[in-house]
Amino acid sequence: RAVEWVQKQLFITLAEKQLEALRCSVENKVVVITGGPGTGKTTIINAVIKIFSRMKLKIMLAAPTGRAAKRMSEASGYEAKTIHRLLEFSFQKGGFQRNEKKQLDCDLLIIDETSMIDTILMYYLLKAIPPRATLILVGDVNQLPSVGAGYILNDIIESGSVPVVELNEIFRQAKGSQIIVNAHKINNGIIPDFKTPPPSDYTNDFYFIQQEDPEKVLEIILELVKDRIPRRFNFDPVDDIQVLTPMHRGVVGSGNLNEKLQESLNPGENIIIRGDRGFRVNDKVMQIRNNYDKEVFNGDIGKITRVIADEQTLAISFDGREVIYEFADLDEIVLAYAVSVHKSQGSEYPAVIIPILVQHYMLLQRNLIYTAVTRGKNLVVMVGTRKALAIGINNNKTQRRYTYLKHRLNRSRVHGSEVQGSGLVKVNEKKATLNVA
Repeated sequence: RAVEWVQKQLFITLAEKQLEALRCSVENKVVVITGGPGTGKTTIINAVIKIFSRMKLKIMLAAPTGRAAKRMSEASGYEAKTIHRLLEFSFQKGGFQRNEKKQLDCDLLIIDETSMIDTILMYYLLKAIPPRATLILVGDVNQLPSVGAGYILNDIIESGSVPVVELNEIFRQAKGSQIIVNAHKINNGIIPDFKTPPPSDYTNDFYFIQQEDPEKVLEIILELVKDRIPRRFNFDPVDDIQVLTPMHRGVVGSGNLNEKLQESLNPGENIIIRGDRGFRVNDKVMQIRNNYDKEVFNGDIGKITRVIADEQTLAISFDGREVIYEFADLDEIVLAYAVSVHKSQGSEYPAVIIPILVQHYMLLQRNLIYTAVTRGKNLVVMVGTRKALAIGINNNKTQRRYTYLKHRLNRSRVHGSEVQGSGLVKVNEKKATLNVA
């Protein structure tokens, strides 16, 4: 009845897999929902929220990064927090204030971008979840794994310890996007066909520019960012366009790209020089490690708004919130006109430019290319060679991670409630709950 009711409330008709995901979310204590772009993960989140709110239950939403949490809030209409903020991290008080002794006050917790969560953060998160709560882990298991240790989402899925629903149908509104269609092709090991024009009812939002000379690739990227894309698509060169690169060094590595893009988009004298990095007012910058005092986290992108030379401080605006940095703190900040694909996880940009060359072959992997492409919301432009693209798509050997979680989950499933004091998963007849001891 709840499933029928929510479809009427949201004026939607759910597909078979979506119905399965919704039923699992209502009937189980822990559920994993995974799927690529355009498969309806957000629709399921909104439907689950609608049902639980109708029952007057307490709902919490969270994601690993500020940008992912913001996207979650915009899509659901509910407040979403970073996991660190959800767990009330305090540097002064020595860690997370929400824990097994002071658990979260919620009946439903939905976590998005779960593939980004590492072992340590998941450990603290699970300890803070009350036994009464339903936990829904949402994510795309085919994206890059977390930067930190572990392969959390993959291990939970492969263990078979909790219900998993994989959404694999691309819906009508998404089928018209070449970004989404090509992302799914890449994920399935198929090289997109760039020679044949898309059907007339498709959005032409995915382009490939053939060029093998790194210096010329650099020139093309500079031209795309400053002139061609803003002129044709009316995107802001700094706020809307993001260059994503597989590597840090080289002509089209993030270091050189940032230097050249800074010169092109924000010319002038460096006001602050920190090591080999120079910063100017209006520079696009990224925080590269968590700063709990400032509530700015690894991967957050902002813009330098002013410099107070007398006080040796500068101000950076992160999504409208101004944060003050002392000059001594600037080793936490890098230019962000171009960022690594890993750093882009959890974010979405109106336009994405991706250099892809055979010089990167050691780093080219299918999940890296897939992750880069799925960051683009309205436009993706690849610049490089089809050979390099083919190398990456055909390389499905992700860097091996040695983890023990899958084994422990399997052992818990076999022994059932006998391990509830020491296992990660406790399974009874119809409900599964994740436990951390």
